Amino acid sequence: MRTTFTLENDIADQLAKVAKETNQPFKVVVNMVLRKGLADLAPAIEPFEFQPHAGGLLPGIDDRRFNELAWAADDEQFR
Repeated sequence: MRTTFTLENDIADQLAKVAKETNQPFKVVVNMVLRKGLADLAPAIEPFEFQPHAGGLLPGIDDRRFNELAWAADDEQFR
């Protein structure tokens, strides 16, 4: 997205310095700094912890194909 905004002189100077030091275009540096700043503002999410347990499925039942059973049931219901 193309937009226009006004930077304070000290910020523009710092961004230009980083662009020159890293040999990257000015707009790449601006986007990088904005992404980092926005990420720092995001709320911290606590890690999700869980205790796995055995599913107790009978041999021959493939738990990765349950969605196919649901689709087949839907097909039968709407026939």
